[in-house]
Amino acid sequence: MREYQLYIDGKFIKPRAGRYDETLNPFDGSVVARFAVASVEDVNLAVAAARRAFDSGGWAEMAPSTRSEVLKAISAKINEKAAELVELEVLDSGSTIKKAREDIALSARAINVFSKLALSENERELSEISKPGFARNILRYEPVGVVGAIIPWNFPLKMAAWKLGPALAAGCTVVLKPSELTPVTAMELAKILDEIGLPPGVVNIIPGYGHDAGEGLVKHPDVNKIAFTGSTVVGKKIMQLAAGSMKRLTLECGGKSANIVLDDADIDTAINGSIYGMFYHSGQCCEAATRLFVHEKLYDKFVASLGDKAKRMRIGNPMDLSTDIGPLISRKQVNRVMSYIESGKNEGFTIALGGGVPQPSELSKGYFVEPTVFVEVDNSSKISQEEIFGPVLVISKFFGDEEAVARANDVSYGLAAGVWSTNVERAKKIADRLQAGTVWINEWHLLNERAPFGGYKQSGIGREFGRIGMEEYMEMKHIHIDDGFPREKRTWYDTVVPKGEGGNW
Repeated sequence: MREYQLYIDGKFIKPRAGRYDETLNPFDGSVVARFAVASVEDVNLAVAAARRAFDSGGWAEMAPSTRSEVLKAISAKINEKAAELVELEVLDSGSTIKKAREDIALSARAINVFSKLALSENERELSEISKPGFARNILRYEPVGVVGAIIPWNFPLKMAAWKLGPALAAGCTVVLKPSELTPVTAMELAKILDEIGLPPGVVNIIPGYGHDAGEGLVKHPDVNKIAFTGSTVVGKKIMQLAAGSMKRLTLECGGKSANIVLDDADIDTAINGSIYGMFYHSGQCCEAATRLFVHEKLYDKFVASLGDKAKRMRIGNPMDLSTDIGPLISRKQVNRVMSYIESGKNEGFTIALGGGVPQPSELSKGYFVEPTVFVEVDNSSKISQEEIFGPVLVISKFFGDEEAVARANDVSYGLAAGVWSTNVERAKKIADRLQAGTVWINEWHLLNERAPFGGYKQSGIGREFGRIGMEEYMEMKHIHIDDGFPREKRTWYDTVVPKGEGGNW
């Protein structure tokens, strides 16, 4: 069995409180690894290391080309160790092997993208307000400082890459807290950072629980920014805790994404896309297509066909390439999802598919819930308004585009949305009116590391990815340079300097 220590200041060290925990395989409940659990004292050590590494200037003031080469080396090592990382990701998170292969490859790709963005220009003249012989104005981007990065359990290595990539490219130092449910690939990443010789303290990785390690990181006065991905409930708490020191924040929180199928959609494409949008990773995706609105002309045929196809998805061992639906992350998550299914039943909505726990004996030790479809669901219901984070789809019909837009926007979240139509201009007009940070037309789950990703409303604050995402880890500084234009000819001169004193002030 693997055992992991904390990674602080370039060393693997034991936790100060001596606490260890075990991470379990969601497929059968077996122990995957034993790992050190960070206490507040460990958080303080990690932050102090990150602070020293930043204040020394060794990383922040390093040539962008050198930082870029370091990021390239990290990306290359992830690719080199891909087979091992894929297996560990499956064992630790319950991801299907098909998904894990994609996740590890995309983790390496994200780091590589930010290796290139590290070379982008961080200083430019504001030519629109500069005048030769009068004054020049410079806009400068500088790293924000020490970043506390808190990531969830559903995409463990990929989420670490999404946080470390822009932070390191910007010149920040980082304390990364992976979820206590899925620490394994984050700690393997620590080994990679150690192997490539990342300077001590630039990245510190400390698994721990939210109530002590998480809160300790958010409240620490030497942390300049918190980058968080997780639930809206926790995101709100982080906002409150960070307010005392006015930390910079990016929060990528919950979702309840609307998926709209217009009457002119290619029905087979829309059905396949809706299944993929909803049941990918057993619905444990913040931007999953959880609310499906189908035009009444297609509704009956669409629902029947979707149900037939969804029934054929194979539930099973995530290490098996033929498996489509793997386990949820924990028994606690199974209970949460089942409570929402019971709520839907109690509200009188019809279950067209699933609704229970699969019965095969080979799945009895795992954390499984059947793919579940509710039909004719009221948009104001609990199962339509709250994030379930499991394989539960709610479907209802609509009669016109205006109604579809209004119902799609009638929710407190706004992370993503989708429209299916053979008329792209019609779909684009609907997309323009949807209150969501990402809108797909005839697609789902397709994210690009160069395009911004984030939410409207209670789905979060700020954006990830691309130059915009990197700037979330930077402060903007305006520098005004006087070019020697005579002071007495300036418009403000007479309002400040007494006449006859020649401006000696």
